Amino acid sequence: MSVHNRQKTAGGKEIMTKEQLGNLIIASEESMYHVAKTLLRNDADCADAIQEAIVKAFSSIHTLRKDSFGKTWLVRILINECYAIMRQERKLVPMESYALEESKEQETFPENSEYLDLYEAISRLSEEIRLTVTLYYMEGYSIKEIAALMNTTESTIKNRLARARAKLKSELEWAE
Repeated sequence: MSVHNRQKTAGGKEIMTKEQLGNLIIASEESMYHVAKTLLRNDADCADAIQEAIVKAFSSIHTLRKDSFGKTWLVRILINECYAIMRQERKLVPMESYALEESKEQETFPENSEYLDLYEAISRLSEEIRLTVTLYYMEGYSIKEIAALMNTTESTIKNRLARARAKLKSELEWAE
């Protein structure tokens, strides 16, 4: 992106324009959905979290230090919104609702039915490990980027990935 498209603050620092942020959001749409779905599972909650993240991103665009970190910054905002929704909705779910949600999830991936065991095994991982797996394997984030997103160390992310691989291997071998 050229320097001519950038806005400058009083200190001379270049900041991302709203148009550039909009383009980033459009390019990150699928990734944002995957991250939200990993944490929330309910499509309506995912949509709410994504919408709130977008609103907050536009209102705090001036806080983005380097636009090369734009996607990481955007996903961090989304993760915070997902956690906020989870805090608001800490409630018991009747078993019938859970079974209905599970059947809807299976309908979501009919073309990937050969991976159904894998999806189910991933869904049984703890929230932190499930998010780490999604960001690393499905979204292609580096260990360093995930550590920054999750406010933890790189070694913690490596340990989570190793535990996830071991647990998934064990569960998938048992399923065969």
